[in-house]
Amino acid sequence: MIESFERNGKRTVIIDLSDRLSNDTRSFEPNAHKIIYKNHKDSIAVTEKFLGLDESYWPNEEGWAVEEVTLSTHSGTHIDAPYHYGSTSNRERAKTIDQIPLNWCYGDGVLINMTHKQAGEGISIEDIQQELKNINYSIKPYDIILIYTGVSKQFHQPGYDYLHAGLTASATEWLIDQGVKLIGIDAWGLDRPFDVTAKEAKEGKSQFWEAHLVGRRKEYCQIEKLCNLDQIPKPYGFTVCAFPINIANASAGWSRVVAIFNEIN
Repeated sequence: MIESFERNGKRTVIIDLSDRLSNDTRSFEPNAHKIIYKNHKDSIAVTEKFLGLDESYWPNEEGWAVEEVTLSTHSGTHIDAPYHYGSTSNRERAKTIDQIPLNWCYGDGVLINMTHKQAGEGISIEDIQQELKNINYSIKPYDIILIYTGVSKQFHQPGYDYLHAGLTASATEWLIDQGVKLIGIDAWGLDRPFDVTAKEAKEGKSQFWEAHLVGRRKEYCQIEKLCNLDQIPKPYGFTVCAFPINIANASAGWSRVVAIFNEIN
């Protein structure tokens, strides 16, 4: 979804980078969810039972609508806190999502196009540096890096979680060393898919969950299941807002992530 509006002499474009949570995908989501919809008629029984107010007290005999949602903190578009990667980060207790500094989640966005990488391939330091050279950009501290794989177009199909390329440990660490605190990707996970990484781990070729595990040594957060990165018209020169829901002691929190472009008329 893209919204464009003018306010006080300034034109603003907001691009929604978040996946829509729906029961349409619940049958195959790795992190299961369920939405129960209760309509305006359903609530009449509630107010009658607890307040003695039947349908005659409601205009058009309609009360309120309510939804009950059961889901993992890692369902839909969400931000992983360092606590997700391990109990400690850099030998200190890892931050949970309610402890994340909000300034990590609001900053200049940088789009890194990795759509040429195939499913299961690793995104290396060299890949990122080459793309930065292509777009003539140098990363600065607190930039929010968005890894664009194009896989979000498959989110409503079973097996989408095996279709993406993912960051290697060395690439993740390099970004953190540039001062980056938040890395996003339009895929199920920041790492390569489990089928590839589990096989390599059993063969002694690589560390399973390598990109995530960097967070045990160097503190950072990541956004998973971004969408619409193809709608961002330029690789930088925009703001990303990605504040997570404040959940006590949680390893992640859902987020309505947006890219914001401001132009003065």
